[in-house]
Amino acid sequence: MDFSIASILLLDGLTNGAVYALLGLAIVLVFTVTRIIFIPQGEFVAYGALTLAIFQTGKVPGTVWLLLLLAGVAALMELAGRWRHQRRALPALKAAGRTLVLPALVSGVAIWAAPQQFPLWIQAALSVAVVTVYGPLVYRVAYQSLESATPLVLLIVSVGVHFAMTGLGLLFFGAEGFRNPAFWEERFTIGPVMLSGQAIITFAATVALIVMLWLYFERSLRGKALRAIAVNRTGARLMGISSQASGQLTMTMAAFIGALSGLLIGPTTTVFYDSGFLIGLKGFVAAVAAGLSSYPGALLAALGVGVIEAFGSFWASAFKEVIVFTLILPVLLLRSLRSKHSDEDH
Repeated sequence: MDFSIASILLLDGLTNGAVYALLGLAIVLVFTVTRIIFIPQGEFVAYGALTLAIFQTGKVPGTVWLLLLLAGVAALMELAGRWRHQRRALPALKAAGRTLVLPALVSGVAIWAAPQQFPLWIQAALSVAVVTVYGPLVYRVAYQSLESATPLVLLIVSVGVHFAMTGLGLLFFGAEGFRNPAFWEERFTIGPVMLSGQAIITFAATVALIVMLWLYFERSLRGKALRAIAVNRTGARLMGISSQASGQLTMTMAAFIGALSGLLIGPTTTVFYDSGFLIGLKGFVAAVAAGLSSYPGALLAALGVGVIEAFGSFWASAFKEVIVFTLILPVLLLRSLRSKHSDEDH
């Protein structure tokens, strides 16, 4: 291996690592606020990429019909829950209506826009909007009633949600893979390295999103409320911060990050209905390396995962996934030796 090949591999690794960093940050965010180890994070990636691919064909993506179905289930659950606690029809109907409004609006726009063949960036924005709305609905249907459960129970539910979303992805998208067009076709030569416009967009989007998240948590009231929930859940609830609203907001952010990651990685690889699991698992490795608590640690670990994957694919392409996932073993061993064992509720 000479310097030029190493430079190319390093660039590829950092590009993929930037996407893994976004997923790692999303997993850390969801866990710190809700205590959910969110296994289905990768499904949002696949849904985002495949939704854009279907928009490219001029058809209505299956995610739109699934969104309406999920919104209907969530609205019925909200209606039943409000009626059970208040026994008043009007507040229950209002709560169910609020659950339906945004998904119905986004779905209506998507159904109208699909055959119009709008420019790529409009289709991309619409794809992100469709997948982002999944976040609070998934939380309402699968997790909200179990918010007081132990992390182990929530992990089991996450595995079930992962299999459900994977199966629904096969139903609505089929087994065929799709590769999206690049958002910027330009290429730049920097020494031995050919830097693509898509790679620049990936780096720029990652940096911009990280800065936006930092500003959100540091400067906004809702961001500080999420930080309070993450630090002391009981104390935050006593101060009037809703854990249910915080969970839905957190899952919305995770869905947005996943959908954006799908758009960034779609032009570089063929995405299938089940591709999200492996992609999300690499973000999970980065999150675990950061202790499911450190955002800067998840960022650095994700870049390391991307670089190791790139060099591993050069030296032993058949074992690159094994090499990446084996990284988690020494990390878990080291953390197990250095930390005290505690009850799973803590």
